[in-house]
Amino acid sequence: MELAFAVVIGVLTASGVYLMLRARTFPVVVGLTMLSYGVNLFLFSSGRLATGGQPIIGSAETYSDPLPQALVLTAIVIGFAMTAFVVVLSLRSLADSDDDHVNGRIPEQDNARQEQEDAK
Repeated sequence: MELAFAVVIGVLTASGVYLMLRARTFPVVVGLTMLSYGVNLFLFSSGRLATGGQPIIGSAETYSDPLPQALVLTAIVIGFAMTAFVVVLSLRSLADSDDDHVNGRIPEQDNARQEQEDAK
């Protein structure tokens, strides 16, 4: 189970970083979300993966650590708010520049403009 969990965390993190390096806003938002999911799973796994653990100390032999669960719950709420903010920010950028590139410019258009200026 630990190996599968580690592989899932690695795939989510690698996919999130790859998508964040794209030049369009939608893959950046999806990559940011996937990266936050990977970090949440990593935080959750830091509390030791155990099934059947009681949340109250003294009621059973093993107990589950509530701190990673509280951290993940807080990270989910913050991640949702951050995703909503980035979506609104990308929609505003799309409305202002009529393009969904992260830097607001298409490199091919910049090259064409530069060639036109050089021709003058």
